[in-house]
Amino acid sequence: MKPYKSKINKIRSFALALIFIGFVVMYGAIFFKNNPVLVLIFMTLGLLCIIGSTVVYAWIGLLSTRAVQVQCPNCHKYTKVLGRVDMCMYCNEPLTLDPTLEGKEFDQSYNNKTKKS
Repeated sequence: MKPYKSKINKIRSFALALIFIGFVVMYGAIFFKNNPVLVLIFMTLGLLCIIGSTVVYAWIGLLSTRAVQVQCPNCHKYTKVLGRVDMCMYCNEPLTLDPTLEGKEFDQSYNNKTKKS
């Protein structure tokens, strides 16, 4: 069985990874301190990764405001659901807002608009 995470947490994890990638790329400039052009390239690429992370965090923040907040039937904590199916942020319980999908095996492809259910 493939481990699933909630969509909001996946996107937040990607944004956090972009920050660390940006720092690593910037620190990579140390190896080229004798060549100012390469230092500038590495520092610029690192800065772009960090700016990209900021954009992703802003985007997921906007998505999070339109997500539907539901109470998880398993852990009874409130979590946000994006799309037709999602996972609980706390206990990874499959959640759906579509009554036709209740009781079916969890599949993230139910969120695709082209998917025939």
